[in-house]
Amino acid sequence: MRGIDGNTRHRQGAGSPRIDPFRRDFDMAQAGPVSRSVRLNGFATCLRLEVVYWRILERIAQANRCSVSAVLSYVDREVHLRHGGVRNFSGLVRVICVTWLQEARDVH
Repeated sequence: MRGIDGNTRHRQGAGSPRIDPFRRDFDMAQAGPVSRSVRLNGFATCLRLEVVYWRILERIAQANRCSVSAVLSYVDREVHLRHGGVRNFSGLVRVICVTWLQEARDVH
């Protein structure tokens, strides 16, 4: 069986995904971590996320007509108010990005 890139692949079982994230044109740079200084509710901190998540955050900010820092500040403030904080803020941001994409897809 051949994959999207034309290379031979093992036969996929029933229900297996047909999307191949490792096709020739897959941009591995999206997986590279990037650290950025951000201000969360007035406090400077460093947040390390993969490039793809920074791109999604930029889309979320654009959709809300604000900055990425404003989006992150909102998330930080709300998680403290609603849940008393979170141990893994980067993980929470990743989940929010994926959830936002899923909801955007469901709307269209």
